[in-house]
Amino acid sequence: MTHLLLVRHGESIWHGENRYAGRTDIPLSPRGLEQAQQLGDWAASARLTAIWVSPLLRARQTAEPAERATGLSAVVDPRLQEVSFGRGEGFTRAEMERAFPEALVRFEADPVANPLPGGENPREAAERAVACFREIGGKHPNGRVLVVTHKTVIRLTLCSLMGVPLSQYRRVFPYIINAALSEICIDGRSSSLLSFNARVNSTAAASVEEDES
Repeated sequence: MTHLLLVRHGESIWHGENRYAGRTDIPLSPRGLEQAQQLGDWAASARLTAIWVSPLLRARQTAEPAERATGLSAVVDPRLQEVSFGRGEGFTRAEMERAFPEALVRFEADPVANPLPGGENPREAAERAVACFREIGGKHPNGRVLVVTHKTVIRLTLCSLMGVPLSQYRRVFPYIINAALSEICIDGRSSSLLSFNARVNSTAAASVEEDES
């Protein structure tokens, strides 16, 4: 049985304005860099056997202190990158409401059946991420693996693994705290959720407001 410690990247520079980042390759904010260091401090005694990370900069920056603390070199896997939000990339909700109001209404009603214009199909995103998680489990049996990825990827993957309809990912998992830990076990085709949104310390997490950065 493999334990995966799922972490959403630290706070990004778009957090304050609540802009949808998706595949836009933006860096961490100063607070995000602090959160990354706190994660690294935790990793030093977490008995990790591997680190896997999304190729996007904000995820790589989040993983770097953990790499230094453990001496592990992260495996960079594109299947862990965030869902593309298409025309919504870089927009706030208010800006999307002005640019494509009807599409936004449909997205908020069912984000899987109606992804944002030009955005990635969430079902395909879930499939790629679940495949990556299962590969990690196969390559690190009985290991403890830190997986640094993104908010929507984590929510979709948890829904898929727990048997929750993907269309409910925004309702069932309304937020993922920056740099907090969610732990799952993967054993063959079975999986279980052990913890969700656990802070590595009292100051590591960003606010719990809804944001996509």
